[in-house]
Parts: sequence; C-alpha cells; structure tokens
Amino acid sequence: MCFDHGSSLALLEPGPGEARLAAVTRPPAISQRPSGPRHRYVVLAEGAFGDLASKTAIGVIRYGRDAVVAVLDSTRAGRNVREWLGDPYDIPIVATLDEAMAHSPTALLIGIAPQGGRIPPDWRTTILAAIDAGLDVVSGLHEFLADDPEFAAAATERGVALVDHRRPPAFQDVASGREHRPGSHVVLTVGTDCAIGKMSVALELRRSALAAGLEAVFVATGQTGIMIEGWGAPVDRLVSDFVNGTVEWLVERAEQMGDWIFVEGQGSLDHPAYSSVTLGLVHGATPHGMVLVHQPGRTEHHGWEGRGTRIKSLPEHIRLHEQVAGVVRPSRVVAVALDTHRLPESAARTEIARATHETGLVADDPVRYGAERLLDAIRSALP
Repeated sequence: MCFDHGSSLALLEPGPGEARLAAVTRPPAISQRPSGPRHRYVVLAEGAFGDLASKTAIGVIRYGRDAVVAVLDSTRAGRNVREWLGDPYDIPIVATLDEAMAHSPTALLIGIAPQGGRIPPDWRTTILAAIDAGLDVVSGLHEFLADDPEFAAAATERGVALVDHRRPPAFQDVASGREHRPGSHVVLTVGTDCAIGKMSVALELRRSALAAGLEAVFVATGQTGIMIEGWGAPVDRLVSDFVNGTVEWLVERAEQMGDWIFVEGQGSLDHPAYSSVTLGLVHGATPHGMVLVHQPGRTEHHGWEGRGTRIKSLPEHIRLHEQVAGVVRPSRVVAVALDTHRLPESAARTEIARATHETGLVADDPVRYGAERLLDAIRSALP
C-alpha cells in the first residue's frame, strides 16, 4: 500500500500478473494508521537476531501492529524471542523458510539495518523463495527490492508486493519556517550516538501520553518507524536541501492529528558519518523540547570504534544541542532517557541517578521502567 500525494489513502492492488510495488510516504489526513489487511510477518534476521544490527526486527516485534509469527535465523534456531524481549513475545526462531511457513506468514520482513543498507548477497535465495511461496516482501534497506530486476520479475509472476519503506516521498521543498500550531508540543529525541534507542524512546513517550489521555502522535523518520506506524519519511534518503522542509512537512501533518508530537530522532550531531540527518531534524522539526538519549558504557561512536571519536559527556551534549537548535529557533533538552538493557538492576538505577546528578534533569529508562516520569518532566517543562 502507499499514500498518494493528497490527503486520501490510495491502495495499490495488482492486476493479473502484476506485482504491487509500494512505498509508504504520506500520512492520511486524520487517521494515524491506514486501514487495510494486517500482515503476519516472518522476520529475516539471519545471523544477527538480538544484535545491534537487528534493531529493525526488534523494533517491529516490540512496537509493530502486525503479528510476527516467526524469526528466521539459523544461528539461533530452536530459541525464542522472549529470551531477549521477555515473556509477552513468545515467537519461535527457526532455521529455514519452510519451517516458518508452518506458522502461516503472509509476508517476509527484512529485519536488519546494516551500515550501507544493502541486501546481503546470501539472502537473495531466501527472498526469492519467499516470493515464490506467495509472500509479500517488506524492506527498509537503501537497496530497493522493486528496483532489482530479478525480484521484480518474480514478484510480477506471483502477483505479490515488494514494499520499500526507505523510498523517499515525492515531496520536495525547502523549509518555510512555519510556526507550530497553537497548543501543540513538539518533542524531538536526540542522541549521544546513532543506534541508541531514539525511536523506542519516542514510541514509549507516545504510549505513556496516550495512557494519560493526551492526543499524542509519533512521527516516523526512519524505515523501522515507518514499518511500525504506517507513515513517515526516511530522512536518510532525502535530497539534502529538502531534509528540513520534509521534516517540517511531517510535523505540520502530525499537528493535524494531535497536540503532543514525538518526533523520532536519527544519528547524532557529532557522529562523523550521520550528523547531517540529526541537524536536519533539529532545524526542520524546530522542537519545543528535546529528550537526550544515551547508553551508559558507550565511549565511542557506533561504527567508528577505534578512530578516536569519543562520546561527549551528557552536559556537553545538552549544551551542543541547545546551541545548534538556537541557531534557528530556541529549544531545550528537557529530560534524559537511558538505555540500560545491558546492565543489572542495581547498575541501571545507579546510572539513572548519575545522569540526573550530572544534568539536573529527570532521567529514566523508559523501555525498562516506563516513560511516565519522563513524560511528567516534559509536560512540566512545556506547559
């Protein structure tokens, strides 16, 4: 399915012998999630499930609205997702696609986010077998399934969909400097590094806000968030001139849906490889407040280990983000979210207390302990 370039929702249905080639790019006018059939996913995470590279798989399992019926990873076959995510996630890990088919999936979802975003060559056989089995294939990689002649031909023959969530929207414009709708509160998650949980923090904040009776909206800016939410734009695929404008456009549409807007962050301002997307988000979203996300124990930027790119202290990052935001529009870091999943309980509590002491801000791990304390701090800071 894909969104057209107006406010209505368009569904791409195949004709005889035609593939459905789709990309989610635009929100509907009112609903946060398009209507339509839900998928039953088998998630392909060969050799990576539970590792940092499988953050797409974990994000879709934890927050997605479609069922995940199996994970395909022969290196962890026979185990269960609940070993990583807890008892609510009773999902078998299988070795082969044939085993996964016993769970009646309707789509294969590529569940990794590798650097460079390319399809691993040894996965092609599995993807083609999924197409042959009548499964749609859903991807968030930079390398598009629908642009691959072999995949496209096979999908056409079987009449299945190839869904590339990282395909950018047709919208192309620079930022206008629009003012936020009166009564809206725009919150952007920012981080001390990439791949650190900014999406999860934004989703947990949205969850707590909805539970508190607030009209809350999550704005997806990466492929996993788009898979979860059903709309958004992958900012790392946009023409650089249009990043700020596209983020501004997304926030404007989110403000039609609710008063509390939680924008998914990307990268980090000081990451040598990914700083540009962070800057575009800060200046495009022009947030009223920012939540700084950090993983205790990380000392170097992800993917740049050993190159001397140390992660700055929390106070340094707070000053940096407020200074950079203020170049366009003033904003404050109003809370600190930590990822403590690798730490035992006592160490996690110690790190939360340390972050509060260092910054003078409320700190917590919203995935581990819920986002209520962080949300209360945000609401107090953004009346």
